[in-house]
Amino acid sequence: MSAWLPSAPCTPGTCLERTEPVTAAPRAVGRLLAVTALLLAGIALLPVGRLIPAGVVRWWCRAVVRASGVRVRVSGAAVPTGGVLLVANHISWLDIPLLAAVRPARMLAKSEIRRWPAAGWLTARSGALFIERDRLRALPDTVARIADALREGAAVAVFPEGSTWCGRAQGRFRRAVFQAALDAGVPVQPVRLRYRVRGGEASTAPAFIGDDSLLASVWRVVSARGLVAEVGVPEPVAPGCRTDRRTLAAAAQARVRGEHTAQTHPVEPYGERGPFSSQAARDVVRPRRRPPLLAPQPPGVSARLR
Repeated sequence: MSAWLPSAPCTPGTCLERTEPVTAAPRAVGRLLAVTALLLAGIALLPVGRLIPAGVVRWWCRAVVRASGVRVRVSGAAVPTGGVLLVANHISWLDIPLLAAVRPARMLAKSEIRRWPAAGWLTARSGALFIERDRLRALPDTVARIADALREGAAVAVFPEGSTWCGRAQGRFRRAVFQAALDAGVPVQPVRLRYRVRGGEASTAPAFIGDDSLLASVWRVVSARGLVAEVGVPEPVAPGCRTDRRTLAAAAQARVRGEHTAQTHPVEPYGERGPFSSQAARDVVRPRRRPPLLAPQPPGVSARLR
């Protein structure tokens, strides 16, 4: 693995609490079976996935999270229609259906997932865009493919931290993928993900970090009691209000961390109406010059994805 790849200091041994409230084993098994049934139903419908209304997809994604025993609370601004780059902090495998519950999108996934049994095929069929994280030279092509999808009016979901965190701390947003939003002239929609117990205290039970296995993480979620997933949707960063990917990434990161204050309203239905359209995005006048995607590096020095 290359030295420039982002990583988090979070590990199961140091970050995952062992005192999480635990539900009865039969109920946990029932939740696991319910999640499996919903996933199998989703797989069966993949061949006609493009014909399924977005509202049904959002309902299915929320049902997957709810079947695992996690309540979902969504609040905030209306998600823009047309092409939009969705960016969020990354904690758990639950983050993916939660983002799709806000607005169905094409995920940016690491290329290793393509080789996973069953899951690789499922991810590819869902329209995911893959990134080769250990090949820095492939990054400009990945950004170009994301920009093409955005120009076509698609939503693309990205976790710019590049790694999962436990939820009590967050990583820095890497700025390269934000170039795609600049090139396509589309808004960036930050999404804030938090997991708590019903009393309001932050929970690390859903975290999927370090060398933790997916099976162990799933069992920890279905066996926990009173988990709540909070999905906050701050105001989007409009196209044209930031002219370079560094400031665009910083603005999105600030809104995800709650450092930006703006008046919001309930987001029901998700993304059906918004101030941005694909036509408005195309009408934005973009600056003639922008910083290069990757700054040149001295010979012998490894480039870093910043």
